[in-house]
Amino acid sequence: LKEKTEDLKRERRLAEDLLHQMLPKSVAKQLRKCQKVEAENYDQVTIFFSDIVGFTSIAASCTPLQVVEMLNNLYVCFDSRIESYDVYKVETIGDAYMVASGLPERNGTKHADEIAKMSLDLVAAVCQVVIPHMPMGKLQLRAGIHTGPCVAGVVGYKMPRYCLFGDTVNTASRMESTSLPQKIHISSATYDALLTDDAYEIEPRGEIEVKGKGKMKTYWLLGNKNYSVQN
Repeated sequence: LKEKTEDLKRERRLAEDLLHQMLPKSVAKQLRKCQKVEAENYDQVTIFFSDIVGFTSIAASCTPLQVVEMLNNLYVCFDSRIESYDVYKVETIGDAYMVASGLPERNGTKHADEIAKMSLDLVAAVCQVVIPHMPMGKLQLRAGIHTGPCVAGVVGYKMPRYCLFGDTVNTASRMESTSLPQKIHISSATYDALLTDDAYEIEPRGEIEVKGKGKMKTYWLLGNKNYSVQN
């Protein structure tokens, strides 16, 4: 009976660990208790989007299994690196990777700094990702960041998802889509949030036309003066 109990506890821990990979712990706890998860408003968070430059053409030249293997290698690399930062991986859609800081657990004014350090790390890391069927090829990342308010909540009953809503999400996505290869494109709101400790090398990009937003003053995040990315 004791052995069976230990086996049951071990299986329960494995199931909980898997659930916590898919949903925030606080959300998973409420769902396990069959409680309704209320949507929550966050005054300030920082959101990161990235995708692979030329992914459509790369995928067109590969078999489906090769595409899956390539993306798995990429996301295993990214997933292991973001554990070093106070961030939450929201989701992946194809070659798009979405991460936020400041939710579901609030972290004061640290969210922009955490995402900035993480983004520098991921842009450096993508060059090291091996593509088995393209040994001479190198992946390139295009990244965008924006800071602002958002709403987060669980949607769906079958395979429920923790989703973010609001203009901050849309603007962060626009920062990514108007970025360039191996560049981190940040909004003026993120720029202002990073100015507080003067730790970053940032270069003005100037005003650009952003779909649905009009002209926006944006910047390139180049590096951190006090921090070197992980090897």
